[in-house]
Amino acid sequence: MKTEIQFISDLHIAWDKPEITKKFLDFLENRTHKAAELYILGDLFDAWVGDDDWSPPNNKVRSALSHLVNSGTKVYLQLGNRDFLLGRRFCKETGVILLKDTSVIDLFGVPTLLMHGDLLCTDDLPYQAFRMKSRAIEWQQNVLSKPLIVRLLAARWYRLRSFFHKRNKSQEIMDVNQDTLIQTMRCQNCFRLIHGHTHRPNVHNFEIDGKPAQRFVLAAWTNIEGQALIWEESGYRIERF
Repeated sequence: MKTEIQFISDLHIAWDKPEITKKFLDFLENRTHKAAELYILGDLFDAWVGDDDWSPPNNKVRSALSHLVNSGTKVYLQLGNRDFLLGRRFCKETGVILLKDTSVIDLFGVPTLLMHGDLLCTDDLPYQAFRMKSRAIEWQQNVLSKPLIVRLLAARWYRLRSFFHKRNKSQEIMDVNQDTLIQTMRCQNCFRLIHGHTHRPNVHNFEIDGKPAQRFVLAAWTNIEGQALIWEESGYRIERF
């Protein structure tokens, strides 16, 4: 019986990370049989250059997600800062449902805000400027109009550049801004938030206007370990694979 609601994020699946791909495929085959719903909160892929990219391991991931959806599990996906070019064709081929950047769900009676998390990192001004530019329809159409091989080479270059840029940024700049966090949750009228992006898994307890609030930060998957936040009627737990 499918009684669980499962949350994962930041797998960063790529051709050069076969262990993560294997863990994800094993997770879909062996651990999601109890999931009524699976939420993937961004950065499923380390880079996504368009829905016409069938290079490995994309085809296996598509097939596994489609199989899970056909088994009766609803799969929801938010776009991250690495796979924001993922679009309608991917969703049509897999049956995955695309979520908005800020989505509120009823999680066993509690309104719960879901985000990838990058919108909360407002101290990282260069990234926020790029995010605004890269979400523009004209910018995306221009990128997707390039030949696939050009997009693949560009993605590898940007991955390398991003790695070196992060080394020069403080951890505080790349983390959530608390004022932005509270303002966002207040606007959505939610006192529970689940997100990824920061790669700092934790459960934070704080207050909004004198009321208790919680922020669940999902873990990034690595070659060694993957994690999922599992909710049931009785509460939550974190599972490691």
